Formats: sequence, C-alpha cells, structure tokens
Amino acid sequence: MQSLIFARIALYLLILLMPLITLTSDIGQKDYLTGAIKGQLLQLVPGCSLVDISHELTPFNYPRAAYLCRNVIAHFPDFAFHIVLVNLFENRHDHLLLAFHNRQYILCADNGLLTMITEGKPELVIGLPLDKTAIKNTLHIARIFGKSIQAIASGQSIHQLGMPDIEIEEKNPLRPMLGENWMEGQIIFIDHFENVVINITREQFEEQRKGRRFTIAFKRDEVIEKISETYADVPEGEKLAIFNAAGYLEIAINKGNAAGLLGLQGYVERQSAHLQNRLFYQTIRIFFE
Repeated sequence: MQSLIFARIALYLLILLMPLITLTSDIGQKDYLTGAIKGQLLQLVPGCSLVDISHELTPFNYPRAAYLCRNVIAHFPDFAFHIVLVNLFENRHDHLLLAFHNRQYILCADNGLLTMITEGKPELVIGLPLDKTAIKNTLHIARIFGKSIQAIASGQSIHQLGMPDIEIEEKNPLRPMLGENWMEGQIIFIDHFENVVINITREQFEEQRKGRRFTIAFKRDEVIEKISETYADVPEGEKLAIFNAAGYLEIAINKGNAAGLLGLQGYVERQSAHLQNRLFYQTIRIFFE
C-alpha cells in the first residue's frame, strides 16, 4: 500500500516538473514549420506539455497579437512558458528575449511586442544570445527557446541564461483616445464568429462615462445605445454591444456576422508611394451626454 502511495506521489511530482509550453505564431498551418517546431521542443524538453494557442495571427499586427497573448497567458498555471513566434525578423538583433512577469515566462523576439503584452516593462527580462555562426531562421530561434526552457526546468537560474536587465525595444499598446464627452477606440480583434473587439475595457468605459447616457457610433451611421449582458438580449439579427470574457468592448450581431454585415475590419493595409505597409485601424467612437 505504501509503495502505491509513494508511486502516486512520485508521478504527481513528475507531472508538476514537466514544463507547460504554449505556442503562438503568425506561421499558419500550411507548411511543415509548426510541426517541426513542436518536434524540436519535444526533443529538447522531454516530457513537456505543448499547447497550441493560435498560428493564424495576422503578420505585423501587433495589437491583435498582444490582445490574444495577454488574455491567454492570464489563465495559465504559474510558471508556464509562452513562446510567441510573431514577426521574428523585423529587426537584426543579436539576441532574443526571455521575460518573467506575473509568475509566467514569455519568450519572443525583441520587436516591441513584449511590452504590449505586459502593458509596460516586464518584471525581469533576459537577453538570450543568438549563435553568430548559425543561420538565423525560425527553427534556430525555436531551438534557443527550447534549450532555455529545459535549462530552467533542470534548475538553472534564469540569470545564467543570458544578459540580465537588457535594454529592449518598447511599443505601447493601443489606448483609447479620450475627450470630455467622448472616447474613441480601435478595432483590435475579430473572433471566429466575426464579433468585433475594441480596445476599450469595461473599467475605461465606466471611468469615462461617469454614469452618463451614451451612444456608440461606427461605420454606416450605425449606433448602439446600451450595453447588453448576453447576445440573446436582442432579437436574432440585431446588433449589440457587450463586454466580452476578457473585459473588452465587443460589437456583435445575435446569430450574425458583425464584421461582414457592418463593414468593420481589424485593420486596413495601405500601400502608396508615401505610406508603405502602414496599418490603419478602424475606430469606434462613444459619445456621452
């Protein structure tokens, strides 16, 4: 009986020691890369658990990637590892980033996304050196991340893995614009049901509202004048505004396609002689009275 108890305890401790790794990327699922990355991680971090978050993030769309990562990471157990392979080659840095923030590890490129995910400078950031002689491709980056995770799982101090307190590129998350009687947010995400997510949280909305009546106005002169609690608060086919599970304002249609039917997009990429590869975010304005 005792041996069975000890075996169960040993199994429980082993499970606790198995690193939990999430994968988020803009790679897509059409070629071999996503599978190859998983294969490398399983070799480098034996016994790890791999969780796919998304591999369909829009390239170069930092606000969307930050929104998704921030709201996923918050729900994972402490000390999980979150590999974010988004826009890896925007800059020619000689290092990658390993951050520890709110009891979570985040591994990504030094491209500004990290500070958008953490909404400020992380508690601890280590620069992971890139091998100067190696070909710097996605698989090489995945190997560095895998080796770093295995080192931490084996008991090595995070400070021994690279350059502590490194200066990193910082990008600010998209914030709503505020006026005395209005606020304006940007569309940052469109979900599977084509509900439209705005970068306005319930707290920001209520702070600016101050108990006043309001009108949410957007494309095609559409307006909404109340916040619903559920999608079923309006008849089928009618538009509504709701705060989603992450606490962000969402424009939806009950059993309908809000993005398509209301002509809303997460971003518009414009290319011209003066503005190349610039992302313009559609806005939603709220008026208070």
